[in-house]
Amino acid sequence: MKTVEEIKSAIEAAVPGAAVEIALNPNPALPNSLRIAPECALAVAKFLRDDAELKLDYLSNVTGVDWPDSLEAVYHLYSVEEKHGPVMIRMHTENRTDQVELPSLTPIWRSAEFQEREIFDLYGIVFTGHPDLRRLLMWEGFKDHPMRRDYREPDDFEYEPTAHDEVLKRAQAHKDREQGPTTA
Repeated sequence: MKTVEEIKSAIEAAVPGAAVEIALNPNPALPNSLRIAPECALAVAKFLRDDAELKLDYLSNVTGVDWPDSLEAVYHLYSVEEKHGPVMIRMHTENRTDQVELPSLTPIWRSAEFQEREIFDLYGIVFTGHPDLRRLLMWEGFKDHPMRRDYREPDDFEYEPTAHDEVLKRAQAHKDREQGPTTA
């Protein structure tokens, strides 16, 4: 398999204007990763998947990271056919407040769909072009993103609606009928 440096050079040769940086990993047991610019992410991802030598056809994991000045999505890629990997690519948002959009890589690797939804739900990264970007773990109407470093657990312990509410009401009504009328 090509080194990260060789992959970076191949991307820059194949995708005009691609901005790619090598992000060094301080752990010697893990490979370095490639930081790609969001504006060329789809073209880079397509190249990584379709390149005759790389054939990075399997996206195993996508995770979010909350840095002090931005949010990040990290994609772990493998080649099933060539039996190599991982190659990790990263994308940063402009900031952590109002410019938190990144392109969805779901059109390239379908396995990104649920994982990008999870990152959206927990970190607040908005994946543009995602086919179904909605909350996955938190309920609709939840106002925050609980994996962000600035998240504060509410002190009012907001009620979380569940599918069991109706079942609990019916169980209580059944229990009340079985006990019969109460005498005072």
